[in-house]
Amino acid sequence: MGPADLEQILSCLPPTTDKNLVGGLKEDAAIYQLNSNLAVVQTVDFITPVLNDPYAFGVVAVANAMSDIYAMGAKPIYALNIVEFPVKTLPLSILEEILRGGADKALEAGVNIAGGHSIEDNAPKYGLTVTGLVDPTKIVRKKGARPGDILFLTKPLGTGIITSAIDRGLVGSEIEQEIYEIMAHLNKGASEAMTSIGVHACTDITGFGLIGHLYEMMASSQVSAQINLDKIPLISGVRKLLKMGAVSSGTHNNYRYLREKIIWQEGISQEDVMLLCDAQTSGGLLIAVPQEKASQFQSALMAAGCIVAAEIGLVTEKKEKFIEVI
Repeated sequence: MGPADLEQILSCLPPTTDKNLVGGLKEDAAIYQLNSNLAVVQTVDFITPVLNDPYAFGVVAVANAMSDIYAMGAKPIYALNIVEFPVKTLPLSILEEILRGGADKALEAGVNIAGGHSIEDNAPKYGLTVTGLVDPTKIVRKKGARPGDILFLTKPLGTGIITSAIDRGLVGSEIEQEIYEIMAHLNKGASEAMTSIGVHACTDITGFGLIGHLYEMMASSQVSAQINLDKIPLISGVRKLLKMGAVSSGTHNNYRYLREKIIWQEGISQEDVMLLCDAQTSGGLLIAVPQEKASQFQSALMAAGCIVAAEIGLVTEKKEKFIEVI
């Protein structure tokens, strides 16, 4: 399912009428304000296996599910498991390892898994519903980027290419371990850095790729962005794998939806375009930061142990198209 499909499907839903529901369909997570000092933030996310090792898959699925809460500047407090598993064709020991990996990663985030629900299916799927808390005055939304803001990215791109390569048997265990460590990294530190410094907007990078999620941020904020291709961090080896055909169907969907919505400066190759459209799993946070706080924020990201603290572009006044890649 691509961005255009999702937009069409969601358009059939009726508008919300509860005045306490202050964020929903167009945000990374739902926000329900309980009082002037406290709001509940809730999300749900589950994925198919992206790694061969069941424990590692459980870890990544939980890190991925937590990201929507972190992107809103909230603190996750508890979660529920979502499990689909082929009990007639795979041993239950595999499911045990998936759940053990998920539980370990949740504990690292300071979150207890309080229960869940499972069904039988023909392929494993795992994830969480996650509930968090936030001060309503400190919520960070996808909407809110302003001209002059600096755009930061906290993880390198390429997870979609590498997981596609793993699925096709194109890479070995060393590459799989490298990609595991990136996807398993919680966005907790990046979230804490942005709430301590103060930022204008944030979203996490997942299935719509960097360009897709940036497009959502710019369109909802009614501003534009210029991003510098040379400043975008990539996982080593992804260009070689891309040339070998390691491209997911989700990446192709992103490209079809976005190719005419972006200004691609001369010299941007088709390979570069596909990298920016690459559908990520458990990607980093994309954050719009006031220019005067950019240096302080970058230092905070580094101090928090983020994988990268890359300054990738600039927010501008709204132009004919929402994104220009130079």
